[in-house]
Amino acid sequence: MADRTAFVTGGSGFIGGALIRRLTADGWTVRALARSDQAAAKVRDAGAEPARGDLADRDALRAGASGCTTAFHAAAHLGAWGDRAAFERDNVEGTRAVLESARAAGVGRFVHVGTEAALLAGEPLIVADERNPLRPDSPAPYSATKARAEALVLAASRTGSFETVSIRPRFVWGKGDTTLLPMLVEQARAGRFAWIGGGHHLTSTTHVDNTVEGLVLGAERGRPGHAYFVLDGPPRHFRDVVSGLLHSQGVEPPTRSIPEPVARALMEAGETAWAVLPLPGEPPLPRFAFWVASQECTLSDRRAREELGYEPVTSVADGLAAMTQ
Repeated sequence: MADRTAFVTGGSGFIGGALIRRLTADGWTVRALARSDQAAAKVRDAGAEPARGDLADRDALRAGASGCTTAFHAAAHLGAWGDRAAFERDNVEGTRAVLESARAAGVGRFVHVGTEAALLAGEPLIVADERNPLRPDSPAPYSATKARAEALVLAASRTGSFETVSIRPRFVWGKGDTTLLPMLVEQARAGRFAWIGGGHHLTSTTHVDNTVEGLVLGAERGRPGHAYFVLDGPPRHFRDVVSGLLHSQGVEPPTRSIPEPVARALMEAGETAWAVLPLPGEPPLPRFAFWVASQECTLSDRRAREELGYEPVTSVADGLAAMTQ
């Protein structure tokens, strides 16, 4: 790819910032959407030129993407609970706006940061791959809106003119995490974390470096209109995954465990109460968090290995060691 110029959304976040650093290290010229002075400073520090605007500003999106060969869409509304309208606005309409603006700006390749969550609707995923259907009908707003977003992305692909690819990491972790890890540490230190059913179910994970490797390969080699899982390797027990992350921060993992039926009842009662009553904050155990903490989620990245030449670039051991430094 001779002229490597990229427009990145979500560049001030965990994955987006790591992506900018990788792209600039590889010689790309990068412009990144920034909706505030703080976001602009973060993307500038990572090595990108800030493009002021947000997902609702199509003029800013088109200007930011102008002259770029590739767009990486990492911006998303995250969370296990929240206003459904906000998830819809950012994940669905925001993705639609970035897609249409990038295409209008002449971008040739669009790489979407997808997620296994787009396949979740309440049942475990067991050795799932890209043939498993998206679940826009999911009762979890994050899952439903990310499914709809990816459907928009893949349907927009036009070979030779505007080619779209979705890269799906799972349980992204690593040094610099500003979302998942701080929440786990806070809950463990406050004594509010308990394993569900012992936490021994299997889960796939993706280090942030491996996520970025997948995104770059998706830009260079992905088949238009296709999605790819990218993973750390074989699945691990959820309890081992979370315990390793907590140990890296000097926090002792909890020993307390609650039976799965008790946790399920707590989840259902909490979501019902928060939906009916004007209660502050969020339920003690939102539905999406319950799924992650109690259900197997094992995936296959065979397609990425065969079609993209994907291999993890950071091992679990090295990723944890970097977090202790």
